[in-house]
Amino acid sequence: MNTNISALEPKEIWVNFAKLVSIPRPSKKEEKIIAYMKKFGEDLGLETIVDKVGNVIIKKPATAGMEDKMTVVLQGHLDIVPQKDRDKDHDFATDPITAYVDNEWVTADGTTLGADNGMGVAAAMGVLQAADLKHPAIEALFTIDEETGMTGAFNLEPNFLKGDILINMDSEDEGELYVGCAGGTNANMKFEGSKEDIPANVTAYKLEVSGMKGGHSGLDINSGRGNSIKVIFRHLFEAKKNYGLLLASVEGGNMRNAIPRDAFAEVVVPNDKTAEFEKSVKKYEGDIQKELSDVEPTIKYTFEKIDMPCCMIDKKTQDQLINAIYATPNGVVRTSDSMPGLVETSTNLSIVKSEKDGSINIMALIRSSVDSAKVDVENMFESVYNMTDAKIWFDGQYPGWKPNMDSAILKTMQNVYDTNFGKVPEIKAIHAGLECGLLGGIYPNWDMISFGPTIRYPHSPDEKVKIDTVDMFWKFLVKTLENIPAK
Repeated sequence: MNTNISALEPKEIWVNFAKLVSIPRPSKKEEKIIAYMKKFGEDLGLETIVDKVGNVIIKKPATAGMEDKMTVVLQGHLDIVPQKDRDKDHDFATDPITAYVDNEWVTADGTTLGADNGMGVAAAMGVLQAADLKHPAIEALFTIDEETGMTGAFNLEPNFLKGDILINMDSEDEGELYVGCAGGTNANMKFEGSKEDIPANVTAYKLEVSGMKGGHSGLDINSGRGNSIKVIFRHLFEAKKNYGLLLASVEGGNMRNAIPRDAFAEVVVPNDKTAEFEKSVKKYEGDIQKELSDVEPTIKYTFEKIDMPCCMIDKKTQDQLINAIYATPNGVVRTSDSMPGLVETSTNLSIVKSEKDGSINIMALIRSSVDSAKVDVENMFESVYNMTDAKIWFDGQYPGWKPNMDSAILKTMQNVYDTNFGKVPEIKAIHAGLECGLLGGIYPNWDMISFGPTIRYPHSPDEKVKIDTVDMFWKFLVKTLENIPAK
């Protein structure tokens, strides 16, 4: 395993990225990376600011002859999605990521890599360090907690930055320029519930969904991949109806913006129904494997007998829970009419977890580039959960980013790419929550664009970045900075 990624070219990015993967930085636990970035800027002798929530801003003056150009804000987020293989012993709060070269890619050993958005952060660091680049005044903005709530972008104060152009480096296809993104809303549901005694003459089982790919709930939502929560509740619904199954506990997913890969449930089944129940698990595994064979070739659905749980979720709550989860919208709701192939509206049922007191917490992420469509899906959720005793509320709303096809930085970057790489880059919008929508609301004067190297399977342990595209990404950034329009 070749772990010497700092030897890759361009070193301006890879040396910095190698340092980033050594610093634990999961969302909500970014103290170490904030401290590192603060010292990084100060050691360069540059004006460095850490705002009240932990965003880091590092300012670099224009090089000689570039003082009359527009000021550029180079932006990326410091946090990563903490996802790992089930058999991987890794604590994202304390352990570094083991990144290695795998043929033409760099990936990680059983965890997310953090190329999302470490590549963008490393590129901005390279610009700040460089003594031989030609560029306008630079304001590097490193935000926190993008992956779990966009806390940094939400709390960025106006007047902190003087930039004219925002270059977000959080996109994941080299050769494409992004000029719009979806907005989002968190749907939160909670059953208060209570605990009841386990009845007599039952056998206890643990049910488990495993071997699924997961992935980014925006970029991968149209891939047809399975959702482990929906998979397990589909069988719970049938087994409750046909075999008298009762639910003691359940858990699936752990990140609102990741398609859940695993799910578990502890259940009990009447003794006279165990043989039929066990056959149903095996049959259902076969059915789901056939249904998802192309996109989830390693999916498993298994059972094992376990010691009797102490208690179960009260009967009324578990009936409502199973019915509601089974009926909850999940996946692509609508694709775009104006941009064929682009998902317009979707929902990802991302987390379900029962607690010791009998309560159950559920979360989903709703995305749409059309505000009215987003409200429509919110209403779908309410229509389901209002038929139960659950509480439902929505929070973490962030706006979409409306494309501006007359953008000056768009035209500049199209020309730069054509001149240096012999083709015009594709212009796209993305079904993911880039921070541009929020940042543009705080700084409405910004001309905004997003680009990046090719990254695959972000938000999953399969995440990887294509090595040759990082070189193109860096060259494109350098040439863009050389050609920034005048004020």
